[in-house]
Amino acid sequence: MRALDWLVVFAYLVWIVHDGLKRSKATDEVEGYFLANRSLPWWAVGLSVMATQLSAITLVGTTGQAYADGMRFIQFYFGLPIAMVILSVTLVPFFYRARVFTAYEYLEQRFDLKTRTLASILFLCSRGLSCGVIVAAPAVILSIVLGWNLTITILAIGLPTVVYTMLGGVQAVTWTDVKQMGVIVGGLIAAVAVLIIGLPHEVGVFDALHIAGSVGRVNAIDFHFDWRQTYTFWSGLLGGLFLMLSYFGCDQSQVQRYLTAKSIDEGRHSLLMSAYFKIPLQMIVLLTGVFLFVFYLFNQPPLLFNTEHAKEVKESARATDYEALNAEFAQAFARRREAASAIAAATDDSARAAASDALRTSNAAIKDIRMRAATLVNEVTHDDKYKGTTGDTPAADVNYVFPTFIVSRMPIGLVGLMIAAIFAAAMSSIAAELNSLATATVIDVYRRLLKPQASDAHYLTVSKFATGAWGIVACIVASFAVGLGSLIEVVNRFGSIFYGSLLGVFILALTFRRATGTGAFVGLLAGIAVVLVFAFHPATRSVSYLWHNPLGVIVVLIVGGAVSLVSAPRAVESVR
Repeated sequence: MRALDWLVVFAYLVWIVHDGLKRSKATDEVEGYFLANRSLPWWAVGLSVMATQLSAITLVGTTGQAYADGMRFIQFYFGLPIAMVILSVTLVPFFYRARVFTAYEYLEQRFDLKTRTLASILFLCSRGLSCGVIVAAPAVILSIVLGWNLTITILAIGLPTVVYTMLGGVQAVTWTDVKQMGVIVGGLIAAVAVLIIGLPHEVGVFDALHIAGSVGRVNAIDFHFDWRQTYTFWSGLLGGLFLMLSYFGCDQSQVQRYLTAKSIDEGRHSLLMSAYFKIPLQMIVLLTGVFLFVFYLFNQPPLLFNTEHAKEVKESARATDYEALNAEFAQAFARRREAASAIAAATDDSARAAASDALRTSNAAIKDIRMRAATLVNEVTHDDKYKGTTGDTPAADVNYVFPTFIVSRMPIGLVGLMIAAIFAAAMSSIAAELNSLATATVIDVYRRLLKPQASDAHYLTVSKFATGAWGIVACIVASFAVGLGSLIEVVNRFGSIFYGSLLGVFILALTFRRATGTGAFVGLLAGIAVVLVFAFHPATRSVSYLWHNPLGVIVVLIVGGAVSLVSAPRAVESVR
């Protein structure tokens, strides 16, 4: 990066932090610190919700996912609009009228303390893991840009964010998120423009999409039903629906957002923004990854995008083997570029079909060479740094594709803008997660179980310590998350272990009047246990993680309902 890029990064971060803190009001009270005294406008809350999702993990993980696997990831969001409508009609007015700080407070009102505590602890586990993955995404970028050790990079991102979250409260987080949306979308548009300009003059936008389509990169919808496939129409519509209902309806990081709105209607409108705009916005992110793939058909990419791993091999006794693979890769790239050019120049269907076959063949050869390079890295480092693939790319390489393009191909100034946008978005998302983790820790655990009678000042102090502790946990998780493959998949795999079961216990509470606290508690434990078996047992590990969400719901309803019927009945009135 040049001096101008660093200036852009520095100026942007200073502006974001200063403006966010300036907007913080009434953060000397618990309700002001956690819920902004329920005073935020719907459009700010809605943009905040979307900005949290469109974080650095989206820019790094999803663009890399589309580069390696195409547009299929868009199916993941097919259940989102339906979920937003359902939640707007049901849980938004319900939680708002209950005047709760956390979603799990209601479970004590409806069931008992042990169910509330278990649900809150499960949220803390799932969101603590996910927050670590969100820290890992920008750490990937800094480690490439600065050549820093990854652990140092994670701390450099995580520690300032912890301080910012301690001081700002939810108002600073929300207003910072609003600005992220404009800057991130602007950065994406700039990246797509650079990608298109970087193509050969004879290759237009439609030619680029046609070339990408010849190797399946623009195939967005797959109606084939297969439990093992994560991205199909059915897994997105059904499994994704349960995931989105769980995430936006039972996850404190999202429930806390619409609880900050001025009214029930404004809380509803904030969710409906995602129903209307999330899928088009995600299409832009994925198209960036597709154009990235086409760009590297005509501009030679590195053999491995992770330069740190490549450097380890080059400095080892196996350097000659790596250079031989590099030479083979260059020859395969030349054949692939020739095939891609032939598709763009084809004037009839037969010529286009022949060129498409040649592109698929050469792309398969590229994949084979890259996997051999990944195996070489594992042999040199005596560690399984590269495990499996995402599409036709080594899984551990996916997260490095877009950052490599930014720092090596984008012009001066725009590099700084992209880095600033990604880092600011990451810090904002991390801040939001840490704020919700602190809320659940203090409200559901500390204030309820340990010290129920204390002043607001005391609880605020504890909240800041809790924020710091969760920040440390996130940094530790981040150091392991980078090597797990596509980060956007990792964060959703973590969440899917817990989300369905949490949704199940809320459905049980709202729809089954005879449900008891014991039934809900046992059902929740059973749901988590079954999902863990499906997630990690060799016989069921091939089942896509999206199906873990409806599975958790079904198990909680069946077990919880059965235990409730055989346990001592008692009159249960829903809290309205």
